[in-house]
Amino acid sequence: MSKVVIIMGSKADLEWSSKIAKTAADLGLDPVMRIASAHKVPLKCLEIIREFEKEPVVFITVAGRSNALSGFADAQTHCPVIACPPYGDKFAGADVYSSLRMPSGVAPMVVLEPDNAALAAAKIIGYHNEAIRKNVMAYQEAQRLKLEKDNNELL
Repeated sequence: MSKVVIIMGSKADLEWSSKIAKTAADLGLDPVMRIASAHKVPLKCLEIIREFEKEPVVFITVAGRSNALSGFADAQTHCPVIACPPYGDKFAGADVYSSLRMPSGVAPMVVLEPDNAALAAAKIIGYHNEAIRKNVMAYQEAQRLKLEKDNNELL
């Protein structure tokens, strides 16, 4: 299990999703990107979910404004769903609430930074994949070493 499927609401989300995909690949995951709006083409979205949930997978959904995609995806699958909505300053960031407020029985996780969404997916997959778990641990160690180096430069 090392596949991460990134579902975007539209091509406007490609830049944000590409950041997720890059970090996911750096962590040893196999990122796959698809476009399917839960509002405009819900059956296509469902088709993508059904295609990939046959094997262990983590879905990462990327949709701004009214983020029905994350809730829709989560309600349709038994697999983990991580919502990673792109920041939109048009509504002073308030559109993030559409990713946070979900109805009962619908529980996508919300991670606001692309790198961290990929890291969260890797941690989930790392439960059953030792190679990915080791990649996560190496990633975290590199973060710690960078902070120590930065601190030492101040001394």
